[in-house]
Amino acid sequence: MNTFRLLARRYDTLRPVVVDIAAGHIQSIQADFAHQTSAGHLPIVAPGLIDLQVNGLAGHELNHPHVSPDDVEAVTQGMLQAGVTHYLPTCTTDSRELLVRSLGVIATAKESLPRSRQSIAGIHLEGPYISAEDGPRGAHPREHVRPPSLEEFKQLQSAARGHIKLVTLSPEYPDSIELIRYLVQQGVLVAIGHTAASSEQITAAVDAGATLSTHLGNGAHPSIKRHPNYIWDQLADDRLTATLIADGHHLPTSVLKSMLRVKGLERSLLVSDITALAGMPPGIYRSGLGEVEVLEDGKLVVAHQRQLLAGASRDLLYCINHLRSALGLSIENAIDLASLRPAQHLGMASHGLEIGAPANLVVLSLRDLQLHHECTILGGEIVSGNLIA
Repeated sequence: MNTFRLLARRYDTLRPVVVDIAAGHIQSIQADFAHQTSAGHLPIVAPGLIDLQVNGLAGHELNHPHVSPDDVEAVTQGMLQAGVTHYLPTCTTDSRELLVRSLGVIATAKESLPRSRQSIAGIHLEGPYISAEDGPRGAHPREHVRPPSLEEFKQLQSAARGHIKLVTLSPEYPDSIELIRYLVQQGVLVAIGHTAASSEQITAAVDAGATLSTHLGNGAHPSIKRHPNYIWDQLADDRLTATLIADGHHLPTSVLKSMLRVKGLERSLLVSDITALAGMPPGIYRSGLGEVEVLEDGKLVVAHQRQLLAGASRDLLYCINHLRSALGLSIENAIDLASLRPAQHLGMASHGLEIGAPANLVVLSLRDLQLHHECTILGGEIVSGNLIA
């Protein structure tokens, strides 16, 4: 294991510190009094970012008939280059056969490839047990939407070799609650998403153990009943933590601000929902969701229209910067939404900038009020970029 010393500013106080790293862990954190009055040039060190919703990256689609372990490893490398130390590869609504294959490939990568073994914290199954209605269904293919099946989920979890950690589903089906209870008993997180459920169905889902709302405010009807509705219901339930896509496309600033005020920082977290088309030039592409289009501003939509979104093209660091510029959040609060909050839900109690914690860190520079990735440290090893200062 590498042994090295990092001179940087803490993300939560912006005070300069010396961080000693050895044997994969943070050995000490000491105040750097020599730079107390001239710390502005130092980088910022923070806990590594954690993304619970990653569909693909740079042409590598995880829910694809020909996905390979090397594709998964490439996505992992791309996450590390963006400061994400841990993530959940996400498989979306499709046929049982394709899901079985994709889940198996991701499990193989997690178990056998070096970076994926360290970074993949589990698998997110988004669908196929979601609403079939236009709007809530989003870009998920209607022909593969189906009611929950305990028998099918057991087959999918077997294909994933037990690595499914999070399931997004709609509680609007008669068998939804039975599946939620089973998932919770098995230690699988349950999120409500892509739903047209009633107030009573949402309450029943939370009573059964659902704890998250997947990209709240998206995967919804363009027009809904003023009240009650499934967005208000999830906002109002303090047992649910809202995952939010803060890329400037998925939620208007006023909506994002309102949701964060209602949920509070302690019941909110950021996800990217990033896809294989992130970084691709404008145009129409064929994906597992059908024809999708990258618009001139990077917005990703179902092809031939401009409103129905088809995933995202921005990473978590972009979302952090958007939150800071649009809502004025501090560096600490914005980063916590993409690091400590998701870590808590994954049971990663020691994920943080503290003595004894695993050295899973991101080093950032601050230029023109924007945070920029400089270096990612995973398990005490520099795996992307270079230390600066």
